[in-house]
Amino acid sequence: MTDATRSARRAYREVWIALTAAALLDAALHRRPHGKLLGVVPYDFRLPSLDRLGGRLWNPDGPLLPSSLFGVGWTLNVGRLARLAHLA
Repeated sequence: MTDATRSARRAYREVWIALTAAALLDAALHRRPHGKLLGVVPYDFRLPSLDRLGGRLWNPDGPLLPSSLFGVGWTLNVGRLARLAHLA
């Protein structure tokens, strides 16, 4: 592994940790388990349910990148990706 790769991984990890900490602080301050950091980065600390799992991971009519099922950021909607690729 090159030094550039190590540095990129370290930077990615540090940004992820900072976003997670900020999301936990925002959730605690506003007393809500889900929301958006600065109105942009979604977070959800509710326990995952089967309904939300299906709605986020396989929803051909939903957005390609819905908010993460648990944690900070986005996830890939495989159902939407399949529809865009004309597989579903």
